[in-house]
Amino acid sequence: MPVRPWLTLATVIWLQAISGTNTDFPAYSSELKSRLDITQVKLNNLAFASDAGKLFGWCAGAAAARLPLWSVLSIGVILGAIGYGVQFLFTCNIIPSLSYAQFFFLNMLNGNSICWFNTVGYITIMRQFWPEDHGTIIALTTSYTGLTAKIYVALADLIVGKYNAAGSENRIYLLLNAVTPVVIGLLAVMTIWTMREKQKDVKVGLGMMFGIAGVTGTYAVIEATVPALHNSSGVMPETILLVLVAAVVLVPVSKLGEWVACRGREEGKLSVEVREVVEVREVGDVEGGKKEEEEVAAVEMEVAGRKGSVRGVLELIKQLNFWVYFMVYLCGATLGLVYGNNLGQISQSRGVSKFIMISIYSAFGFFGRLATAPLSIFSGRKFNISKVGAIGVLMVFMSASFFIPLSSRNGSLFLSTAIIGGCSGAISSIAVSVSAELFGQENFGVNHNIVISNIPIGSFLFGSIAALIYDERENARAGRDRICVGTDCYRKTFIIWGCICSFGTVLCFVLFSRTRTPLIRR
Repeated sequence: MPVRPWLTLATVIWLQAISGTNTDFPAYSSELKSRLDITQVKLNNLAFASDAGKLFGWCAGAAAARLPLWSVLSIGVILGAIGYGVQFLFTCNIIPSLSYAQFFFLNMLNGNSICWFNTVGYITIMRQFWPEDHGTIIALTTSYTGLTAKIYVALADLIVGKYNAAGSENRIYLLLNAVTPVVIGLLAVMTIWTMREKQKDVKVGLGMMFGIAGVTGTYAVIEATVPALHNSSGVMPETILLVLVAAVVLVPVSKLGEWVACRGREEGKLSVEVREVVEVREVGDVEGGKKEEEEVAAVEMEVAGRKGSVRGVLELIKQLNFWVYFMVYLCGATLGLVYGNNLGQISQSRGVSKFIMISIYSAFGFFGRLATAPLSIFSGRKFNISKVGAIGVLMVFMSASFFIPLSSRNGSLFLSTAIIGGCSGAISSIAVSVSAELFGQENFGVNHNIVISNIPIGSFLFGSIAALIYDERENARAGRDRICVGTDCYRKTFIIWGCICSFGTVLCFVLFSRTRTPLIRR
């Protein structure tokens, strides 16, 4: 049935849309800091713990090579439910006390759960659609990850109201982070479980999907940047956003309508005897398809198992291209993620709404990811557009954007947040395809998770730089509430981050020069 691939794609989009649970950390980080009575350095370490969970992301790739995808998804759902659920129970005083070390461990579980979601999403697309469509579809699905923080903000506003979500009820985000992936995960499990044939003609369906995504992203940006909408006391703006995110289900619904109409016309022309023969053949084809699919899956598992061995990992890390690419991602997408993790304190120091900052970062992150889809279409040999070169261009703009907020004007902060969100989102989306091109698709689940293991490294290093400088400025101002206010709080940090991103830009063009010819393993 042609409906099944599109229903699978819709659920993968929903899964990606709610899986970036770490991106709403700024929404409750300031209150968490006060509740635990910790310094900015220790708060940064909690953000690092979430990213440190990605160090074990290779486990998801290895599991996906040996287990059914629905079970891999179930593991990710359980890890996230435990991590965020226990933290929520602590904030509600149902669990009397949690040590800082326990909080650290729970955040690691949270971060690791995201790897399982992403691995399932990537592999589902690779199995459900043909290779020539992978880049475009991955760009579409991963773009919704950029909306995660905004989606959770909208859900919190609907459940407890804008005043409470921005004040005493920040724990609602922990509850949503624990429960929402469970609900969406159940829907995704049912569709992933029934995956069958690859879809041949995807132009019309993808056109509809991108149309819906474009409208969703446009509205998200407008809602985030127009004060009349963002500051509205009603729930209509949030409701519209959630409806637009859910609207991708219209594509499988339309395909179902087409299939029913086509089937009706065919049955009207066939006699009863012919229909019986057709049905027998269809059953045989399905059974034969299942058998063939099982044989292919067995071969893929065997290959993935061999490639996923220690020997395969050692071969990967021996490649110079791997380390250059590793550093490029570290100084690009990872640095953008660290900026996002610090939005709570950055906005607090500048006296602007953290929810506006999160919304801008999230909305432009969505558009950045979505905008990479045409790159997948025009990066073939005919057009000879390099994805590595595209990352280099994005990092040029990203490097410059770290120096924009040195101005004391709030407009400069909003502009830099939009650029960093958009560029880092685009880089993280393109990086998925680059990992597959540089190192092959046979062991993609393990290879890409090894690449993104730089995220906890960057989170700790770059986040610690910001935290140490923040605490230094805070102590200089003798703030009793551990709150630093003013442009000086992050001025030095922005300069250092800008220099780091500039270094990564240079490395990216080095990688570009090494991969200008058709990609081969070096």
